[in-house]
Order: sequence, then C-alpha cells, then structure tokens
Amino acid sequence: MKKLLLIILFLAISSNIYANGKILKSGFITKSASVKKGMDIKDPKNKIIIIYNHGQNTNDRALKGECIWVNQIRNQASLVDEEINGKKIMVYNFCSNDFAGDMSIKKSWWKSKTPYVGKHKLDKRVEKNLELVEKFIDLGVPRKQIIISGHSCGGLLTLMLLSAHPEKVGGGISYMQACFGKLSSRYKVKKVGPNEALAKFAKKYPGPAELRARQINNIKQSNNVSVLAFTHPKDKWEGLLSDWLEEVPGVKRIVISEDYTINGKSCLVKGNNWQENISARKNPGHEMNQGLCFQYYNSTILKYIASRLK
Repeated sequence: MKKLLLIILFLAISSNIYANGKILKSGFITKSASVKKGMDIKDPKNKIIIIYNHGQNTNDRALKGECIWVNQIRNQASLVDEEINGKKIMVYNFCSNDFAGDMSIKKSWWKSKTPYVGKHKLDKRVEKNLELVEKFIDLGVPRKQIIISGHSCGGLLTLMLLSAHPEKVGGGISYMQACFGKLSSRYKVKKVGPNEALAKFAKKYPGPAELRARQINNIKQSNNVSVLAFTHPKDKWEGLLSDWLEEVPGVKRIVISEDYTINGKSCLVKGNNWQENISARKNPGHEMNQGLCFQYYNSTILKYIASRLK
C-alpha cells in the first residue's frame, strides 16, 4: 500500500511539473513565456526573427519527448516585441531533439578510438535550422532579419552554422556553447590548465575529443563568424575551455561574471509556480543565461542585432 501511495504521489508531482513547465512543441514564444504553435507572421518585412535552439542531454542520440522548459525561455520571452528601427522581435522556439546522428547506433562510439564518420546530430540540426530559415524567407522575412541563437549544444550549433553559412542569416547569439559533457570540472581545468585537461580527455575518449577539436577548428577557419557569445568561468561544461572563441574572427565574447551575480544582483530562475536562486541549482554556471538577472544584457543583445541590420 505504501509503495502504491508513493507511486501516486510521484505521478502527481511529475504531472504538475510537466503541466507547469515542460514545452514539447516548436512555435513562437509569447511575452508570458508560453509557446504558440505555428508560423503565422503579420507584416513579415518588419519583423526580426530569433530562432532559439535548446541544448541536448546526450551528444548524438535521439531524445523523444524532450525539448525545453519554461524557465529556460523566460529571458527569450523578455525580448519579444522589442523594437529595433521600427522592426519588432519575434522569438521562435525550435524543437529538434527527436532524431540522431549517423553514429548514434554505435553505442560504444563515445568510448572508442574511432573518429566520427558521417553527419553528427549537430550537423543535422544545422541543416534543419537552414530549412527553417528558408521557410521564414518564403513568408517574407528578409534574410538579414533572421538571427540564430541557442544554449549549450544549441550554442555550439549556432557557431557552426554561422561559420559555415554566414550568408544565410543576419547573425547569431550563443549561450554557453558546449556539447561534450562537464569537461571544465571533470578534468580539473582550473587546477591543471586547458592543455593538460584536454589531453586527459583525448586519452580517455579519443573519438569525442577528435570530433570536438574538428568542430572548433572548422569554426576558427571561417573568415567572419558574426556571433555574440556568452560564457561563464564557473560553467562546468566548457567554462574554462572557452578562450578559443577569442581566436574566431567576428565573434564578440562576453564573460558574464566571475560569480553567480550580474551587475551586483543575485540571479533567480523562475518557472511557472516556483523560483529559486541560481546558485542553488545543479548546474548554476551553465545556466547563468536563464537567471532573470541576465536580462541586464538585453540592451547588449539589442545593440548587436541592430548592428546586423545595417
């Protein structure tokens, strides 16, 4: 009986969380941080479209029933209806988690010495973004008024797309680019330095290390990657391994802060019916762009977008 009651309680809690926070559809983000399905755009020539790409819980596998949570789009919602030169911003939440990369069926690839062969999941997500861009253009949105953005794996995707296809969109905004696990903390970058940490990663997981290095080298080789990139030194993923962004022509990097405050204010993360200090969360550094205090950077984001419309 006790076991049954615990199961019922768990289901009740889970249902409440999912009902109040999980978003499973693509569509335009509203000012109130919900998502409206569809691609309806009134007066498209006077709209700026930001395509927002979520992160991934796995590097290459398909994730059914996974997209994004309300607390992860609140700051994106704060950009909705902001106006630049008479053009209003719309933010499109793009769910693209339900497919896999070419080597995802090889469950041992992550632990093998085999280089990645074929199209990685991020390569396929780039292609899907480009298809979505063309749909918006067909609806009448000027190409330079379309901005790609994303968090974590979505941030790396943004850099990959802008480096390979700079002529396809107006620009990009990357938040905490990362897609290879907690490299910064797991390999003790603060203590041993980036080179030794990455050497340990390559020794333990040569396949993923080669893929990460190849992706970064491809980005570096571009002549101009117009991306506004946000990083944080306490991000357990790539926080202390993000200096390579300084070597990429066109990237404007902003280190958010040295601690869990922005402009001297502590950061709260808010769902539909809860809020908590970001420092109390499991991955605070990686989620700094989800704290409400991150809206301090909205003016920087708007100035960047304005510069891309010229």
